[in-house]
Amino acid sequence: MTQPRPSVCVFCGSRLGAQPSYEQAATETGRMLAHRGWRLVYGAGDVGLMGAVARATQQAQGETFGVIPEHLFSREVGKRDLTSYIVTETMHERKKVMFMNSDAIVLLPGGAGSLDEIFEVLTWRQIGLHKKPIFILNTDGYWEPLRRLIEQVIIEGFADPSLGTFLTWADTVPALEAALDAAFTA
Repeated sequence: MTQPRPSVCVFCGSRLGAQPSYEQAATETGRMLAHRGWRLVYGAGDVGLMGAVARATQQAQGETFGVIPEHLFSREVGKRDLTSYIVTETMHERKKVMFMNSDAIVLLPGGAGSLDEIFEVLTWRQIGLHKKPIFILNTDGYWEPLRRLIEQVIIEGFADPSLGTFLTWADTVPALEAALDAAFTA
């Protein structure tokens, strides 16, 4: 009996951001997932970094699983040509479906929505609801303020030092690929 291929949930922006390197990293991530045979699980948008990662995965013949709430379908231009496509009623339901259908979580550059998503899965990990690995792709140091914030929360006594161990940081897509591979073969 063969093991199912891993699924990687990618949280990222519905905008491209200020630096071309963000879109490049999203595109490289999509290609990498497809080449490794890992399914992309994401927010089903066809805009910003979400669209870039999905299109790159598709162009490289990868499997895609998108989840979008009804109220964001027009705003995020719901991408219906995915391998699997689910429309939810709420944002919370979207996050839950994405999380339940993934084996690992990856955060690319993004805004408030991406922060909401990553903090929810990080909190779930902190309180023992899961042990899925969580990765931060720190393209051009984009997430350094987040790293400092988490360190500050620990230093000030609002979280156990173990909180910092729940995140694996990667500065490049090849480093992310190696970290994912290590997690999936452990």
